[in-house]
Amino acid sequence: MAVKKEKMNGILQRELTDIISKEVKNPQVGFITITGVEVTGDFSLAKVYVTFLGQGYKKKHGLEALEKSKGFIRSMLASRLTIRRVPELKFIYDSSLDYGDKIESLIKEIHENDDPQAED
Repeated sequence: MAVKKEKMNGILQRELTDIISKEVKNPQVGFITITGVEVTGDFSLAKVYVTFLGQGYKKKHGLEALEKSKGFIRSMLASRLTIRRVPELKFIYDSSLDYGDKIESLIKEIHENDDPQAED
């Protein structure tokens, strides 16, 4: 069962990426990356983790645009998949990239402050 679920996660991620990048015409969606998909055991719900590219991009606007386009995205997904029922989509902002960037900048700052050549 776990293999089937993992396979479905991958298929949904690939198809959703294609649909959102090529079919959704809402400019508020912007440049989006789907970082992961997690489908429930009964395939009734798919949590879609997303992040938006670009400095200062408002994640709130991007998530609202995805919510408005959810029906269209689901119908496009239904036409591409050979399953009886397409799962409900729940878009969730993935903050792990932001967290990683913050950690990276803190490490860089520490190294700059510890640099012995900086004292010359």
